[in-house]
Amino acid sequence: MQQPMPHQIMGYDRAITMFSPDGRLLQVEYAKKTVRQGSTAIGMVCKDGIVFITDKRIVDTLVVAEAVEKIWQVDDHIGATASGILSDARVLIERAQLRAQQHKVTYDSPIDVLSIVKDISNLKQFCTQSGGLRPFGVSLLIAGIDDTGAKLFETDPTGIYFQYRASVIGEGEPDIEEMLKKEYREDLSMEEAIKLGLRALYKVIEKDFNYDRIAGAYITHSEKRFTKLKRAEIEKYMDDIRKSAPKKKEDK
Repeated sequence: MQQPMPHQIMGYDRAITMFSPDGRLLQVEYAKKTVRQGSTAIGMVCKDGIVFITDKRIVDTLVVAEAVEKIWQVDDHIGATASGILSDARVLIERAQLRAQQHKVTYDSPIDVLSIVKDISNLKQFCTQSGGLRPFGVSLLIAGIDDTGAKLFETDPTGIYFQYRASVIGEGEPDIEEMLKKEYREDLSMEEAIKLGLRALYKVIEKDFNYDRIAGAYITHSEKRFTKLKRAEIEKYMDDIRKSAPKKKEDK
């Protein structure tokens, strides 16, 4: 039988507002662990705009794959994806969508990406120091194209956010991050970025790599409009990746 850790015996992991003696907020750390166990999501800035590629991780054959959302439109020019507890993500995305609509009505102009990120991050941070609440068990990749250019941000359960050129969250993060560091370039075309994201997912899920699990979206500099990849487009890219993947030697 596994023995409880000292901090569990003392109860430091029972309250979100209580630091452990070694300076840790354990409930927040548990939330970050939930994100690492979530399905993979990738975001990239390329020369043509923004690309999202994600694994929906559908394991029940009775589920309608097209009804499972893992990439959301926040505004015409902003999109987001997530890893962790997707019901938490849905609440945050709906808040972001409302914020974007209010800004458009009030100022008659589209909201900038950073304002959305700050609003979501502020709520996440508030939930780490308020009794009776729990931290959001989700990380978000929020990206879009505004007057300052293409921007990609990651925000985690602590409420902190960072801007990235390419980022990955969820299952397989270390392996995909290493791959992105080697193969990502800022001058990638949209098609090259999509293929890189799909190859990264293939590396993680391999034999379960099929259309029903994959979703993608992009925003171009020219149109500044969030667009989801169609089934035919994803299938074509996936077929190319399967053909180019090295064959594994079978044991005799």
